[in-house]
Amino acid sequence: MFTAGAESLLHQARDIRDEELKKFCSRVVNLLQKDELGPDAVDALQRLFLIVSATKYKRKLEDTCVHLLQATLCSPKCPEQLQLLCASILRETSPRDDLTLSCDHIQSTRQLSLVASVLLAQGDPKGEVRSVGQRVFRILESRQPEGPSPRHLLPVVSKITHLAPHTLHEDQTNQLSKRLVDWLRYASVQQGVAHTSGGFFSTPRARQPGPVTEVDGAVATDFFTVLSTGQHFTEDQWLNVQAFSMLRAWLLHSDPEGPSAPDADDRSELEGSTLSVLSAGSTAGRLLPPRERLREKAFEYCQRLAEQSTRRALRKGDSDLQKACLVEAVLVLDVLCRQDPSFLYRTLSCLKALHARLCGDPARVRTLLPIAQFFLNHGEAAAVDSEAVLRHLLTRTPSEFFHSPMLAFELTCFCRDNLPLFGRNLDILKRSFPNLFKLLAWNSPPLTAEFVALLPSLVDADTAVEVLHALLDLPCLTAALDLQLRLSPATSERPLWDPSLKIPSCLEASRDPQFQGLLQYLLRATASGTTERLGPLHRLLQPLASCARVVQCAQAVPTLLEAFFSAVTQFADGALTKQLALLLLERSDSLFQVPQYEAHVHRVLSSRFLALCALHPSLVVELAKELLEFVGSVSGIQGRGAMLASVVWAIGEYLSVSWDRRCTVEQINRFFEALEAVLFEVTQSRPSAALPRCPPQVVTVLMTTLTKLASRSQDLIPRVSLFLSKMRTPAQSPAPSSTSCEEDAGAVRTRAAELLTLLKMPSVAQFVLTPSTEVSEPRYHRDANTALPLALRTVSRLVEKETGLLPG
Repeated sequence: MFTAGAESLLHQARDIRDEELKKFCSRVVNLLQKDELGPDAVDALQRLFLIVSATKYKRKLEDTCVHLLQATLCSPKCPEQLQLLCASILRETSPRDDLTLSCDHIQSTRQLSLVASVLLAQGDPKGEVRSVGQRVFRILESRQPEGPSPRHLLPVVSKITHLAPHTLHEDQTNQLSKRLVDWLRYASVQQGVAHTSGGFFSTPRARQPGPVTEVDGAVATDFFTVLSTGQHFTEDQWLNVQAFSMLRAWLLHSDPEGPSAPDADDRSELEGSTLSVLSAGSTAGRLLPPRERLREKAFEYCQRLAEQSTRRALRKGDSDLQKACLVEAVLVLDVLCRQDPSFLYRTLSCLKALHARLCGDPARVRTLLPIAQFFLNHGEAAAVDSEAVLRHLLTRTPSEFFHSPMLAFELTCFCRDNLPLFGRNLDILKRSFPNLFKLLAWNSPPLTAEFVALLPSLVDADTAVEVLHALLDLPCLTAALDLQLRLSPATSERPLWDPSLKIPSCLEASRDPQFQGLLQYLLRATASGTTERLGPLHRLLQPLASCARVVQCAQAVPTLLEAFFSAVTQFADGALTKQLALLLLERSDSLFQVPQYEAHVHRVLSSRFLALCALHPSLVVELAKELLEFVGSVSGIQGRGAMLASVVWAIGEYLSVSWDRRCTVEQINRFFEALEAVLFEVTQSRPSAALPRCPPQVVTVLMTTLTKLASRSQDLIPRVSLFLSKMRTPAQSPAPSSTSCEEDAGAVRTRAAELLTLLKMPSVAQFVLTPSTEVSEPRYHRDANTALPLALRTVSRLVEKETGLLPG
């Protein structure tokens, strides 16, 4: 973001201690006390501003220094540069209780704007906002031709209307609305006079200004706007620019609830009828109140900007200004139509033509967002279907401009903020989730919070499975987008990918037809309703797994998965829950291999698998075949330890006739044999490449689940008792390689001894290890005479009695 030199200066400023800052403030005080403030004072104030603004916490300045900064700011003889620096420093150290600034007697509008900016930064503990507002409006109400220019005060007015709109009186609002009309519509169309130093050759004829021009160089034939160009500008032209910059905020302040005239209700009924066109045309023939007149002139101004935006700019700066002004013009038109429906039909034809033109202009794609916003807000009232506008926006824009950070953020916020307005078009948003995920994959750190809020609206019973696959493949999608950019012509002089990463093998292999179909599926624009196994694509894109953008995306996936499951569990039925649980089992060993990604995702998947089983306990019986296959393989047990532990725990908890009447003794025996084999392998085998080290948590969960199953099929008790008796002795305990340290081995032996003690009383073991659902009722925990406390006391005595048998 910054150059190396700028980074170095910022680090130096942040590292300055309070003692050093105090000494520097003393130097600033000495410089400000001089009669002549020269370059040394400017340099010192620049350094002080860097110090106070380089950190996020407030720096404490000496009282004498603060007093002199205020005096310098208010001095009429002080150079403008020094006043600006003083105001900037005081704003950065705000709020302060010891300020003595006042704007009551300041005549210079430039100086008043600086003092007001400091006062407004204090908040409003002493009514500063009202006093600043009244002083500013007193100057604005004066219309002396030779008086101070109000240009510098308009940003202050805009700030006041945001902080405390109630401080402005009705007459002040009307007065400023009138002046805004004059500045917007009646600015001079002649260029300003250049300031010359005089001399023998400075003749009046040479200084005659010419007319302003359009961005394409043609002479302007209509009124002046922010897109008019020239060599020099007059004061009223600068006021025209300032007025347009604050127009939307002022319209919202002056009439936030829509038309307030007595006939507002009657006119709102005209919306959607041909009479609105007639009423709109009749406004030119009658004198309008200040607010309505401002709306009328604002509408004309925006139409003029739309016309000017069709011209081909000669300079890149003017082209960028065209794009920004067009966005603002559409937003102003949206406000006007919300406040006065009579503008709606006059605006529709303009925006329809504008949208048709912009759809084929990639350089102005950002303007499509406010146009789509307009049709969402007014499409129903104007009987215009916004489906085509939304479909184009959500289909083409993310695919082609996912690498634009600003557009990605604005489009994501547009979708999130307009969820209530989508209505029947919400299905378009849901089906476009693969495209929206491209924005997330490429810009995951800044967009994660927005997608956490957006995800619940993208997920329903039809898309849940496909969305979950897409979330798990999000880092792979980032790598695929990186590859896509490398294969396409460069979109800018600066590469959008990491140029230090050389992947010629990926570039060559991606042209292979066997990978083309998988890449097209991963980069699809809309939901397909199907899923593909992307294992070959994972291997193709593996060289990109270390890319910083891919790693960042992988770090965001666990948070997104939590948001997904929180949403899907609100509506998931038994069939969808079964699909999701099966998907978790399948994808646990089929993830894109990014450093630390698999471990972090497994933590989420394991906890969510248990939540799904708790939601529908019959899943264990229904997925018996798949669960047996899952636990039957101990390869990769180190990486899947958390997932394996959750699956084994769910088997022990829910494989019971009390949860599902379809559970049989044969099923219990099959699971027992499978888990017994797994426990034997992980505890008796030495680690190797094929059989890695097993976490002790998995060992204890396996032992506990075997004990639970044995308590439900008591023919199995001798087998598990024999195994547990071996496990609790040091000579037969798990191999040292299967536990991380002696403490873990001790915990395994202790758990084995506790379970063995429970099995000595099968009825108590079944009651403790397979409690009925009634146990969750509070009375089982509050009443000492119920069966549960009695059983727990009995087991505690048995465990204490057996403690002496444990090794030492």
